Amino acid sequence: MDIKFMQPMKTSWLALTLVAIASTTGGFLTACSGVSSNVSQAPNTTAPNADGMQGMEHGSGMNHSMAMDLGPADAYYDLGFIDAMRLHHRGAIAMAEEAQQKSQRSEIKQLAGNIIETQSREENELLRKWRQAWYPEAGDEFVTYGGEVKPVVPMSEQQKQSMTMLEDLGSADAQFNLRFMNAMIAHHEGAISMAQDALSKSERPEIKELAQEIATSQQAEIEQMKQWRTAWYKQRG
Repeated sequence: MDIKFMQPMKTSWLALTLVAIASTTGGFLTACSGVSSNVSQAPNTTAPNADGMQGMEHGSGMNHSMAMDLGPADAYYDLGFIDAMRLHHRGAIAMAEEAQQKSQRSEIKQLAGNIIETQSREENELLRKWRQAWYPEAGDEFVTYGGEVKPVVPMSEQQKQSMTMLEDLGSADAQFNLRFMNAMIAHHEGAISMAQDALSKSERPEIKELAQEIATSQQAEIEQMKQWRTAWYKQRG
């Protein structure tokens, strides 16, 4: 397969207070970043701007719907899913490592350890190897869907940062665990949305199996964190 990478389209990124969503003509990749850990507000969909971009604002930890459309179910879909999920996993791992250092609760430390172990294995032992085996011509650069005439284009640095959903969790104070859980709940919701996208579009049984595992395991972790959040901080929902 000869993958011809083309230069990214010139799009302007819509900077929102809570979530940045990037889209390209003919299809889009929605990526979340800058999620607030202590602001709660109702979802608010904004109208597309001149570049066809659309954004949604929401508060971290809310029961919200996050659309992660990784492009059409074409020959390059799995490549885009792999690159998006690898970056997303890196963001979760980084926050989990921070939680292991700063949290004083054994429950959070154990959860963080599970996130690090599971998502490191998924990135390095599965996603990375599948990419090398299935798309040997793709090179090392992360890519995303580029529109009808551009099946894949290199991700911009801002797209990479947005996809990791890496949040500043602050100091090891009395509210650290709450900030961590709020950030990780929103992060897991993004991963579940991507997994659901893959379940509906990918034709590879390996991708479908992993996507189902991600959706199931991360939903269970979300429910656990919500229980802790209620018990420790009296915060519901």
